[in-house]
Amino acid sequence: MKSWLATVAQLAEFETVIDVRSPAEFAADHIPGAINCPVLDDAERARVGTLYIQVSPFEARKVGAALVARNIARHIEERFLDRPKSWRPLIYCWRGGQRSGAFTHILREIGWAARRLDGGYKAWRRHVLDRLESLPGRLDLRVIGGPTGSGKTRLLEALAAQGAQVVNLEALAAHKGSVLGDLPDQPQPSQKMFETHLMLALTAMDSTRPVYVEAESRRIGALYLPNRLFDALRAAPVLRIEADLEARVDFLLQDYAHLLAAADGRLAAQLARLHELQSKETIARWQRLATAGNFRLLVGELLTEHYDPLYRRSQPRGDAGHAPLCRLTDLSDASLKQAAAAIIAAEVNIPDRALHTSTELPPPSSGTRH
Repeated sequence: MKSWLATVAQLAEFETVIDVRSPAEFAADHIPGAINCPVLDDAERARVGTLYIQVSPFEARKVGAALVARNIARHIEERFLDRPKSWRPLIYCWRGGQRSGAFTHILREIGWAARRLDGGYKAWRRHVLDRLESLPGRLDLRVIGGPTGSGKTRLLEALAAQGAQVVNLEALAAHKGSVLGDLPDQPQPSQKMFETHLMLALTAMDSTRPVYVEAESRRIGALYLPNRLFDALRAAPVLRIEADLEARVDFLLQDYAHLLAAADGRLAAQLARLHELQSKETIARWQRLATAGNFRLLVGELLTEHYDPLYRRSQPRGDAGHAPLCRLTDLSDASLKQAAAAIIAAEVNIPDRALHTSTELPPPSSGTRH
């Protein structure tokens, strides 16, 4: 039986990774690239679990065995009959126990060199958490900071397009990071899935080159940054991006167009989330502006009365004058592209200690270097 086992370190050796847990377990998180072939679907798993608790383990095993056998047969007929004898699948369930054991046994009896992941999904989860603990301290992180609406995420995208290493936390979290940051028709992943994809993103980084990350609070929507990464971001050198208020308003009107244009009450509902930080009167006024379609005034007030004060309070005392500054006159794609080029040029031509000085980056349009 031990010859059936494989470890997380051996994942790349297998052509197919098969997750035999229920669809709900798979949706919450799974090994990237795995396919879901549940030996018990969600309803069947609940039924067997109820029998186990309310009747007896023996009765649960009888019913469960019949269901598992039937489902494995269906998966083989529908998905695997065309696989050659040389096919090498890896099977896993929650702990690497009975569900994956049954599937592995039948595949091996057919003649395939199937193996079972030792420890199952829990072994994968331990691997993810261990990597998230160790990786942040090994990377040369560079934090793109600045107030809401200053184009930080778009700047990250421009940096990535020019070959810089970027970890886009908001893209991984499917959220823009603010109270209005829900994406249309795209729910956030589970915390576990977010951490899985974050671990993969960090693993892909070259530790000898800078890695650019946007400044974030500990929480992005409903998700939380791992403690070690959050601490590493707080300690990393910061490059501040600034733009005047009108440029930021223009940018946010474009960036949040999907929310501002919606006539379904979502904007008013999201504004109500600010009740712990703003008075009822202020929120009511902003909701009236939203209903009236006066979005420019609304966005301007949100910046000056809500987001900017929060940003100022979030900055460590005395740090504002000690981070390089990239001041932009507008936040067009062309300006952000030029800013990215200037930042990359500064990284290539300036010693690392320069990122800890108060030297300003010149406006990208000037063509000069830091």
